[in-house]
Amino acid sequence: MTSTLTAAGATKTPPSCVPGKFLSFQLSKEEYGIAILKVREIIGMVDVTPLPRTPDFVRGVINLRGRIIPVIDLRRRFGMEPTEPNDETCIVVVDVGRDADSSFRVGCLVDTVSEVLSIGVEHFEITPRCANAGGDYIAGLAKLKDRVLILLDIERVIADIDPTALGQGN
Repeated sequence: MTSTLTAAGATKTPPSCVPGKFLSFQLSKEEYGIAILKVREIIGMVDVTPLPRTPDFVRGVINLRGRIIPVIDLRRRFGMEPTEPNDETCIVVVDVGRDADSSFRVGCLVDTVSEVLSIGVEHFEITPRCANAGGDYIAGLAKLKDRVLILLDIERVIADIDPTALGQGN
């Protein structure tokens, strides 16, 4: 893991790549991870109500215990071929927003949820520049025994979703 040098000369780990627990999930044949502290819950696939005039990666909204939650298709968001949901398809509900005033929930449609992993700082690698060309969604990479986990900065993945336009926010 490469740290950044601050003006005071101390090193600082990027906030998205702090050691801890990550929820891993699959999109196509790739494995991704989100910091577990951002994950609110995981639910099975439910009916999603489409909304007009939203980006193609916004599937629509769901009613989750009386709360309207927008659902994004991470496959479409990352330019992958969409697939039909199946028995393993899940919606990972995440809390996003830097503080309580700007916080809201979003459901992320994934192919399948794998496991919760504890990842130490020694497993982190910075993202090669060419890998982040389409958007700064990738916070880093985690080198595991036999694979690489792509760690997402979920805040940036959903940065252009306006929660007030989807029935959330103040």
